[in-house]
Amino acid sequence: MMKKGVKIALGVVLFLFAASLVWAYLNMVDRHRGYRADVKIIEQEPSQLRVGFSALPITPDVPDRWEDVNQDARYVPADGDSFTDGNGNGKFDPVWIAGFSNRRAANGVHDDLWARTMVIEDDHTRIALVVIDAIGFMHDDVVAVRKSLPDSLELDYLIIASTHTHEGPDLLGLWGSSYLKSGVSSAYLSFVKKQIAQSVADAVEHRKPARLELSQDLTGAAHLVKDTRKPEVFDSGIRLIRAVDSRTGETLGTLMNWADHPETLWSRNLLISSDFPHFVREGIEKGVYHEGKLKKKGLGGITLYANGALGGLMATHPSLAVRDPFTDEEYKEPSFEKAHAQGQQLALLALNAMEQPEAVIEKAAISLVVRTIKLPIANTLFKLGTAFGVLNRGTAGWMTMRSEVAAIQIGPLSLVTIPGEIYPELVNGGVEAPDGGDYQIAPLEVPPIREMMPGTYKFVLGLANDEIGYIIPKSQWDVEAPYTYGRDNSPYGEENSPGPETAPLIHQNLKEILDELKQ
Repeated sequence: MMKKGVKIALGVVLFLFAASLVWAYLNMVDRHRGYRADVKIIEQEPSQLRVGFSALPITPDVPDRWEDVNQDARYVPADGDSFTDGNGNGKFDPVWIAGFSNRRAANGVHDDLWARTMVIEDDHTRIALVVIDAIGFMHDDVVAVRKSLPDSLELDYLIIASTHTHEGPDLLGLWGSSYLKSGVSSAYLSFVKKQIAQSVADAVEHRKPARLELSQDLTGAAHLVKDTRKPEVFDSGIRLIRAVDSRTGETLGTLMNWADHPETLWSRNLLISSDFPHFVREGIEKGVYHEGKLKKKGLGGITLYANGALGGLMATHPSLAVRDPFTDEEYKEPSFEKAHAQGQQLALLALNAMEQPEAVIEKAAISLVVRTIKLPIANTLFKLGTAFGVLNRGTAGWMTMRSEVAAIQIGPLSLVTIPGEIYPELVNGGVEAPDGGDYQIAPLEVPPIREMMPGTYKFVLGLANDEIGYIIPKSQWDVEAPYTYGRDNSPYGEENSPGPETAPLIHQNLKEILDELKQ
């Protein structure tokens, strides 16, 4: 007969095993069962556009520094979420910074983080675009915000995009005190959701009759981005929408679309910041200054910075020097001086471009097509992260995730939303099928997305309504030797992608909804 102690031990093991299965199931359960955001509005009759803007801070409360414990917050004691202040007094509750490594706790705040909203409508359709200073915002959380909005706002569609700053709090779960512990604070996440919702309500309230002035500089910012993975393809053009009050000529706000990882400050920064977008927005709104003197007048209003095709990896890498636009001093090492110089250069390019807009939209019809999609989760780390509750999202079927793509047209302006970090070659062309790729197939994702988009002014919003990770052309997928382009090992990217089918599925769905948009 089995001894009593053995029975008890076996019972405990079985209980823990069953409990872990239940825990994994609860982490992976569909949090919005049956949800779909499919919309199709094809308008033909132009009408007066109305636009509203708002901006609300989403800056976290950062505890006082615990300088006596350790200057390098990445090596704080791994004893849970609470730490003493160095003198044994009270508790320190870290704000975990997302984007580089685990256990990078914020030591203070350099500049505020924001939820910035632009609402645009014609006589039939109302759309809100919110851009938050965050590493990303999961689709489950986007849906939760949508469900929280009152019907009185009469929104046809809400887009929530992230700047992808690597100097803000973890909202995805990957950068906590360990690989097995989420870095998301539920209280902070709730605060962000409430601020987003209020920002949308404020922008709806502030809307006014407006004209849209469209401008772009497709070459001037190329020197501020480095592509760290072959093939070298960029999305370095600056695209701008300036909304101007039709009655007063006052600038209501500006949307700037440019593709680059906001990680100029790099990994050793321990201050909360939106990185270079902070300096871009300040320059466009308030003007560009040098030594206290105004060098370029700002436009006023509220500026949104929306990222583009930044996969690949588009970054202002520490190996890429940035020059001060006034002193020509060169900054190579990551610093706020480098981010400031980069932001000022971008603001100057944007302001110069907007002095003579290329097109003006006085009246237009808003057309919109939205499609809910399901993507297979092939990445083992993503599967484990979801099961262990580290990744802050559920599933929408066995090892599949729900996400979303959308296409919008307003006169000569078109815009698509991308639910992650898409490689520029998928957007602008240049997908290759290099020797050593895992599939040895011809490129599948053709023609490029911008070629399929209608109009002249084509905006691509990355990390919009989700952050699924990297979206890599299947013909360039590379995790098995021999490796592409003569590499000695697998390139960075695949470990942060749902899998090789992601790009073909997103491209195909975008192609189909863009075809619908043109009907």
